[in-house]
Amino acid sequence: MPKDQLKDRARDELFSHINRCGVLQASLEDQQQWIDETIEYIGERYPDLNDTDLKDLHRIGIHFCKPAISHGADSSLKGEGDANAA
Repeated sequence: MPKDQLKDRARDELFSHINRCGVLQASLEDQQQWIDETIEYIGERYPDLNDTDLKDLHRIGIHFCKPAISHGADSSLKGEGDANAA
């Protein structure tokens, strides 16, 4: 399998793990630890990926856990009156 496809497969697997494991609602510390351990696991599953590939996946995973729109209880919608405020 070409390396780009392998890295894409590993990235997709990482995103799947993030969505399934509920790490999006975890604290930043717990997210960091979880990503560290998951990238280690992905490195074992995809031994043809080098350290640079794994660092890229780590960066992408951290970024994916910090979306532009917040998750969880702190991300409540504003009332209708707030929506029209300039």
